[in-house]
Amino acid sequence: MARENLMKGTTSQEDQWMVQNQCFRLYDIVYRLPPHAQSIKFEVLRENHIEYLTESLKQLGRNFCVLDANRPWLCYWIIQSIALLGDCVDDKLENGFIDFLSRCQDQDGGYGGGPGQMPHLATTYAAVNALITVGGQNSLSSINREKLYDFLLRMKVASGGFRMHDGGEVDVRACYTAISVASVLNILDDRLIQNVGDYIVRFTEDIHVATFYSCQTYEGGIAGEPFSEAHGGHTFCGLAAMVLINEADRLNLPGLLNWVVFRQGIEGGFQGRTNKLVDGCYSFWQGAVAAIIQRLHVTVNKQLGLPDTFELGCSTESGNESSDNDGEEVSEGSSSPADISEPTKGVQQGFLSLKRQYFCCNGLNNGYDFIKRPTGMKPLFNSMALQQYILLCTQEEAGFRDKPGKRRDHYHTCYVLSGLSVCQHCNERDADSPPLSRDVMGPYSNMVEPVHPLHNIVLDKYYEAQMFFARA
Repeated sequence: MARENLMKGTTSQEDQWMVQNQCFRLYDIVYRLPPHAQSIKFEVLRENHIEYLTESLKQLGRNFCVLDANRPWLCYWIIQSIALLGDCVDDKLENGFIDFLSRCQDQDGGYGGGPGQMPHLATTYAAVNALITVGGQNSLSSINREKLYDFLLRMKVASGGFRMHDGGEVDVRACYTAISVASVLNILDDRLIQNVGDYIVRFTEDIHVATFYSCQTYEGGIAGEPFSEAHGGHTFCGLAAMVLINEADRLNLPGLLNWVVFRQGIEGGFQGRTNKLVDGCYSFWQGAVAAIIQRLHVTVNKQLGLPDTFELGCSTESGNESSDNDGEEVSEGSSSPADISEPTKGVQQGFLSLKRQYFCCNGLNNGYDFIKRPTGMKPLFNSMALQQYILLCTQEEAGFRDKPGKRRDHYHTCYVLSGLSVCQHCNERDADSPPLSRDVMGPYSNMVEPVHPLHNIVLDKYYEAQMFFARA
């Protein structure tokens, strides 16, 4: 009886024990295998995932009818996953994709959850990101930027925030989706930015003492609205929005950093909130927060009273010890850094020249300026532990899932792969350099495409869109 009482915990504790035992059991099985069999378990099953995703674009089962108002999201999750895996769809699928999203576009601006549905900031974000990820003249020119700008202004409220839709809720998600879309389409201006920072975070002169209305909580993370609990998705949205409007220094970044690093659990993955279970989707939501903070090192050090050159971060065997490692060779049989980075360099150089000629008078392109900053910090989480969780606990024969015992879905496939990208590329000093082989768990062929951490768009597609909309 005494032993039973010792082992009994709260419901939350018992759920946690069950999940960590499932994960540890998988790790134990794999690490007991001989080296060759072990290496197979660490492979990204690229072709299987691409087939699953491509077939999903053609036909979904009847159970998906409950997601009728989320169809642009399904488009984005699927096409982003395919792009992360380094593939694309054929012309027939691409044309159908563009045509469908064009029918979701409202005549007064923005995108609804399906044809004829009311425009909504979340589905607008999904549709725009999806069309940028498809890329090309037909896809990018299908976005009516003038009407979309009018829609964004209509959603803005007196507090500085945004509504998700007409008569809808005002929260941090709405701020992020509006600002992200405006930034990536080169329509961000002072009218859209006005008082957004005041809605997300209000601090006194002492950054460690929050006022009553701040979305940043006493824990350090960011909630969806004032008086709510800090959450990984909302923290990403709040931080990314503040970076895009160039007001990240108003956040308590050391407090935010402290909160996010403690969200990585002993399983290796991230949880979304304090005392919650690990979930594969937070590989991106929390992992990207850490990646963003790496590029805010000067502000973090200033708030901590440290020299600009002081380097925080997680020191691991795979850590980026110095910039001298940029020229290190990758493993035999893999692509060389020069081969991988050349196309991106060409797009990037073309964009730089266009930026000088065509950018709007406001010059509000903080997304591009941000991605060109050096990281300035070692990774702020254990990237190898997270890659292990992703590959052994969330990967199925095709698609990815939340955790062991859950089923695959397109949402988790997208954000787990996005998180894998963050893991693999978090040791780079600049965004356009490929990772070293030691930073990629498993074979180097596991490498997925780099993403822009503020938008979650594959980086070369982001550069292409910036070039296109700089001319427009």
